[in-house]
Amino acid sequence: MKFTDAITRMPRAFDPDRGAERAVLFDGQLADVVAGAAGCSPYLRGLIGKHHEWLQGAFADPEAALRGELTAVAGYASNVPLSELSPSLRRSKGRIALLTALADLAGVWPLESVTTALTYLADAALQTALDAEFAARFKRGHLPWLTEDDLATNGGLVVLAMGKMGAFELNYSSDIDLICLFDDSRYARDDVADVRHAFVQIIRAVTKTISAQTRDGYVFRTDLRLRPDAAVTPVCMSMSAAELYYEAEGRTWERAAHIKARVCAGDHKAGEAYLERLRPFVWRKHLDFAAIQDAHDMRLKIWAHKGLAGAISLPEHNVKLGRGGIREIEFFTQTQQLIAGGRDPDLRVRGTCAGLDAISAKGWISNELAGDLKVKYRALRDVEHRLQMIADAQTHVLPRDEEGFSRLAAMMGEDVTPLKQRLQDLFESVHSRTEAFFAPEAPAEDGSIASNKATENESDTATVPNDFGQETIARWPSYPAMRSARATEIFNRLRPSIVAKLAQAARPEEALAHFDGFLRGLPAGVQVFSLFEANAPLVDLLLEICATSPALAAYLGRNSNVLDAVIAGDFFAPFPSDAQLSDLISDALAACGDYEAVLDTARRIKKEWHFRIGVHHLRGVIDAQMAGAQYASLAKALVGALWPQVTAEFASKHGAPMGRGAVPIAMGSLAAGQLNAGSDLDLILVYDADPDAMSDGPRPLQTRTYFARLTQALITALTAQLPEGRLYEVDMRLRPSGRQGPVASGWASYASYQKEEAWTWEHLALTRAQALGDGALAEDWNALRDDILRRTQKDVLGDTSDMRVRLAGAKPASDPWDVKNGAGGVQDIELFAQASALKAGLDAVPRDTSAQLATTVANGWLNDADARAITAAYKTLWAVKAMQAELSLGPFDAAKIGTGAVGVLNGILGAASEDEALAKVAEARQTARACIERIMPLGGAKDGAGGND
Repeated sequence: MKFTDAITRMPRAFDPDRGAERAVLFDGQLADVVAGAAGCSPYLRGLIGKHHEWLQGAFADPEAALRGELTAVAGYASNVPLSELSPSLRRSKGRIALLTALADLAGVWPLESVTTALTYLADAALQTALDAEFAARFKRGHLPWLTEDDLATNGGLVVLAMGKMGAFELNYSSDIDLICLFDDSRYARDDVADVRHAFVQIIRAVTKTISAQTRDGYVFRTDLRLRPDAAVTPVCMSMSAAELYYEAEGRTWERAAHIKARVCAGDHKAGEAYLERLRPFVWRKHLDFAAIQDAHDMRLKIWAHKGLAGAISLPEHNVKLGRGGIREIEFFTQTQQLIAGGRDPDLRVRGTCAGLDAISAKGWISNELAGDLKVKYRALRDVEHRLQMIADAQTHVLPRDEEGFSRLAAMMGEDVTPLKQRLQDLFESVHSRTEAFFAPEAPAEDGSIASNKATENESDTATVPNDFGQETIARWPSYPAMRSARATEIFNRLRPSIVAKLAQAARPEEALAHFDGFLRGLPAGVQVFSLFEANAPLVDLLLEICATSPALAAYLGRNSNVLDAVIAGDFFAPFPSDAQLSDLISDALAACGDYEAVLDTARRIKKEWHFRIGVHHLRGVIDAQMAGAQYASLAKALVGALWPQVTAEFASKHGAPMGRGAVPIAMGSLAAGQLNAGSDLDLILVYDADPDAMSDGPRPLQTRTYFARLTQALITALTAQLPEGRLYEVDMRLRPSGRQGPVASGWASYASYQKEEAWTWEHLALTRAQALGDGALAEDWNALRDDILRRTQKDVLGDTSDMRVRLAGAKPASDPWDVKNGAGGVQDIELFAQASALKAGLDAVPRDTSAQLATTVANGWLNDADARAITAAYKTLWAVKAMQAELSLGPFDAAKIGTGAVGVLNGILGAASEDEALAKVAEARQTARACIERIMPLGGAKDGAGGND
């Protein structure tokens, strides 16, 4: 494409005579562009005079000319003597700087093409200078640790481009921010100090080649001060030292700087590996709203240091650092990337405009705001470039006088007065649209995060009784969450509103006590309080939970990071299908870097989804049946996703599973698809392999030992108390022979046992059992289950009746709210349902209790009306049991749980009082017991809740 074919705007010569001196070298529109550029910029006038012959050819195809010059730069290391490298690089810099300036001024290239061209030049110049220095020093024998092959990777030396260079956003007269490191792991410990010294010398030589001001000019100014602790560390430091620094002392501004970090020269593979290791430092795994205050503090410090505070006045206003400037948009974007980028890899983009697109696509800001800020960002960068083109100066400051503004206006092809008004509007708009995000007191106008900030409501705080919760509130400063001054400062801004809302709760003292339990359990406060300050609806949700569920409030105190999920955008979206949830979890675990990360990630996923289900249930978004199904779906998906990870980790030590491997079997409520918030998991494991085989790993094991230890590895993966907690408690007592049997059962012995030796209770348990997998062994196991249940010869009725009698004596209902134990309770109904399903001898025995109860009609045990009645009673009692698990951490005790929690139970029973609710519970139990005892009478056994017929 010819240059003239793409012209969309035209600079106007501020000094027409100067412009005309260069315009005579060209024709037509090209002459006009050159006249405008040369008549405004002494620097460009000089470049045109020096490179006009090259420019004639470049105008024919500017993109090809750029590629050709970059190729030439890349070749200098091998085809130009070291003594000629500096002038050669400066000649290419002049040509590319001239071409990009003219393409920018004439609108031939958009902003992104201009900044990318300049960045490509910086990358190529650095790599060329680095290669040349390495080759020269290696030839002189100054790098004895290296072989000739090592030169291709510069001996593990890495140059990271930071800031605008990292994001391909270099401005016209940018300096380049670099961090230089070397991979010390490839050197012997005794050599590291000498290697570092040699690499420091190389970096100093490279930066001199690039940045020294010679008679030919310079290539780029370099700045190495972004490295860790730059005042005391060498200009090239080891990666291990850098990593230790960031782990121990890294600050928010350094995290923000690394958003744009990119390997631009040196050993790219080592550099990418280093940046990956640094990822947890840059991208926190939980939402990081504390970054807002950190970024705001940085803005204020910059303004104070540069004297930029106060009202916006155009003369000498800083386009980059001043109010409404480029840095405001960059901080706004990067801070929101830091907040959520740890949870969402899609936000980890380098460019400012790309970052705005990403955060708007994920709902953190509106599309309108993102679009507006992108337009304004590009407009500000246009102004910045023209200020720098005038004299190739690293300036961001608007002119101080009318002559300066006239020159700038001419360069932009505008008149002075409208340009000034446009700039004033531009700065004021950017400042107003970003300030609300950073400053808690500023009103938000765009629906961004800032619009949800929690603030004190004077009308609310005025209603708080003077003596409300004084003793409890007085304890708060001593809690772990208040250890830092910053946490205390943020919480003190939140406290008046929180206390006011607690005082307005239906049962204020209970709500306060439960909030106190939450606060007491927080290990740290800055992140959580910052999250609350930026998202007032989260405070309302927490206080709602405190008013009803002490269990959930206490859970939040220990696992406050689950609140991240509430503002992730889809917290109240429909629950995914089993397949969707399984894929989501499997993908997340597959993306983990190591096994420990797999276990921690599984725990984080479980906590967030578990909390989501609990909140939905508590709020009535879903009923007890749906909650039970969702808890079970989550558990199955987690076990299913973890199993291959556990197997792979085990196989790395002991070899791949022999034969057809193994499959976990879900039992009980897990297989029935109906768990509650406090359920453990009933599991067994079945394998199929030659009993005499040995595994082929580094530490081989015989078959039985192999699968026993593999089973234990799965149990450990589920139950181990790690930094992120544990997943589930696991119960394996339903395996053949119970506690006396092996933890893993071989296929042949398992099948034989079930067909020939199993007790009736074990076949009852099989009615609620399911293989968690889709391989051949899982299919065979499910087929075996169906065959056994279809052909059972057990005395189902007699044996189950005996079991009822024993259970009634061993586990009577402990109080009127105990809906699980005793005759007519949940356990009794489930036992009855399993017996009926086993007795029915169906080809495919259902697993869930409601479907099993339906078989009572086919068996002739109940008529249709009674079957419907016992099913309704079961759902009522299950709903109470499920909600009790949401409200109480341990056994449900109505006297201790609080009237708010009891009120929730009253609500799900449609009762106006606790007495009425208990009457409905007793009625449901009695209905169920009457149905059951028509077939399985207790024979006079006492029951603590239901009594006798």
